[in-house]
Amino acid sequence: MKKISLVQMKANQRGKIFEIASGSALVARLMSMGIYKGREITKLSHFALRGPVTLKVGRTVMALGHGMASKIIVEIE
Repeated sequence: MKKISLVQMKANQRGKIFEIASGSALVARLMSMGIYKGREITKLSHFALRGPVTLKVGRTVMALGHGMASKIIVEIE
């Protein structure tokens, strides 16, 4: 298992959230969106030059800013 940030994942790649490397405020905000440790996610796309990252969590599609996405560490196969 390899651990990389959400930003480094390729499009349509799946993984499981290993860690959220940030403070409790961001962790709480992400948890309210359904993003938490152990959750399976799929990265859909990434806009160039530090743009937002589009991902699928469960049946929900959402976009996160580059800074938030870089703090999410994902375990991929």
